[in-house]
Amino acid sequence: MTHETDVVVVGAGPVGLFAVFECGMVKLRCHVVDALDAVGGQCAALYPEKPIYDVPGHPAILAADLIARLEAQAAPFHPVMHLGRRMNGLERQGEVWRCTLSDGTDILAKAVIVAAGGGAFGPNRPPLDGIEGFEGQGPGRGVHYFVTRREDYRGRRVVIAGGGDSAVDWAISLAEVAASVAVVHRRPKFRAAPESEARLKALSESGAVELVVPYQLHGLEAAPGGALAAVTVATLEGQTRRLEADALLPFFGLASDLGPIAEWGLALERNTVAVDPATMATTTPGIFAAGDVCTYPGKLKLILSGFAEAARAAHSARAHTHPDEALHFEHSTTSGVPAA
Repeated sequence: MTHETDVVVVGAGPVGLFAVFECGMVKLRCHVVDALDAVGGQCAALYPEKPIYDVPGHPAILAADLIARLEAQAAPFHPVMHLGRRMNGLERQGEVWRCTLSDGTDILAKAVIVAAGGGAFGPNRPPLDGIEGFEGQGPGRGVHYFVTRREDYRGRRVVIAGGGDSAVDWAISLAEVAASVAVVHRRPKFRAAPESEARLKALSESGAVELVVPYQLHGLEAAPGGALAAVTVATLEGQTRRLEADALLPFFGLASDLGPIAEWGLALERNTVAVDPATMATTTPGIFAAGDVCTYPGKLKLILSGFAEAARAAHSARAHTHPDEALHFEHSTTSGVPAA
């Protein structure tokens, strides 16, 4: 099947969704491609129930709520979503780009906006024998690399491994619902925000959280039937402990790569796409980038920066697709939301 549109947006995270809105405001139609099965990117896949504090106008907003509002904001422009698919091919054909998806679908577009975040991402798995047998969803699957619903851990014995923000933040949050929370880290000092580390240590002093330091993950123990029963940890000197557990949450960061984007001939810097910050244009005419996937001098990896970049990319895409037509810019308070 072949579609035709003005712009293909690669990535359905917060920046990609806002790019759809901004394209709509300058009367550009969009198709959106994302490898995940749902919109929202890392906000939906990794921390939907965690609050975000640096979105203007929202002292705090849950990541899932932010995505829902961005979806509603883009909805009047009727973007066509291609979810659970990768954009494997990108080929210039005359005045348009032929975008080939992993399911064989082709989209002909006048411009492309890459808003793919850090690219395809996955967890750094700890080197434990047999860990694959505990991964995934369903009964007995006790190892999870992301928390999507805090309620899933109500009344459960949880072991968290890691010393960064994710480990500390989820320990604080799950302490409110879990039967027990133990945090395993190789040293007493954590790499989280100072305020969060202070809250974690206060919970430890009150007995709500157990800090298991200085230890590292050593092994997993299964109960009859295959469910996770315990996590064993060890010091560098070989001293071991057994922690009874229904769930292990290893938070050792994410490994990411650009996937097919790296093969599109764009200028790359440290696994990100180099752009002109004045236009968000890449080194290839007609292809723009916004959000964490792009880089330029002074770049800040913040959602609010990504929103501004998406707006600039949309306006630049408009100038590229309509080179002989001047855009009469109006603020949204004047123009309202144009009809799709």
